[in-house]
Amino acid sequence: MQSLYQILMLILDIVWFIIIAHVIMSWLISFQVLNLRQPLVAQIWDGLNRLLDPIYSRIRRILPPMSGLDLAPLVALVGIYAIRIILANNAALFYSY
Repeated sequence: MQSLYQILMLILDIVWFIIIAHVIMSWLISFQVLNLRQPLVAQIWDGLNRLLDPIYSRIRRILPPMSGLDLAPLVALVGIYAIRIILANNAALFYSY
């Protein structure tokens, strides 16, 4: 059971890192530090969007429109952190028996 817990935590860590990378890259593109006309940047950006669009689209359906401000990454990060807390608390309860 411990190994399943560790695998789930690893997956959540990877998703956390991908979301943070997406947010930082979106800022760099917005401030024109990165240019989407560069093939490598465009491929990484497209890949991150394809990975995260299923998560963000579900969150965006629930959130009200914020006139250009996208809170989906923040809600996703808070959700991942909440799942980590739930897993950690349940793992502690499971191992206490």
